[in-house]
Amino acid sequence: MLRGDITAAIRNAVMNELAEVGYGRLSIEAVARRAGVGKTAIYRRWSNKLEMVLEIVSAVAERSVPMPDTGSFAGDLQLLMFIVSKALQHRIASQIIPDLMAEAARNPKIAETLQRALRTHQLAVGEKIVGQAVTRGELPAGTNADLAVDLMLGPLYWRLAVSRTPIDDDYLENLSHAVIGALRQGGPAT
Repeated sequence: MLRGDITAAIRNAVMNELAEVGYGRLSIEAVARRAGVGKTAIYRRWSNKLEMVLEIVSAVAERSVPMPDTGSFAGDLQLLMFIVSKALQHRIASQIIPDLMAEAARNPKIAETLQRALRTHQLAVGEKIVGQAVTRGELPAGTNADLAVDLMLGPLYWRLAVSRTPIDDDYLENLSHAVIGALRQGGPAT
């Protein structure tokens, strides 16, 4: 295997092990076995389990979600909600996210890494989607972008990652109408 292939195999193995056994039971040995490499291949790249998991999960979490630009806030919001809901329902993500959130309560480094990744995403959504909507006059000037993103994506995280309640297209449509109505009413400015 080439160096890049080995790293990719290890990254894949880490994500699958996290999904199957969680952070607490994840072991370097199991990752090596799943990746088809020796433990030394892992220790050449990372000095311990925490460092390995944080780097790999950060890389995945910080991948930018495609920011819709449909020409309208309603269209952007519906497409963003669809993309995020599919990501949260992904077989591996739906197992890893709740586990890492629980670990974050016990491990400040995991908490900090997750917070940084989520904050980066929240800022990007706020700047692009909410900013465009304000510029186009679809949302009031001074709309609080942080609050708007919380309203836009918070219910999806709650339903899919916390309460693990299935959603359908009707839910996404009703949620987007409720969010648009709330944000158009105005509220606390930035």
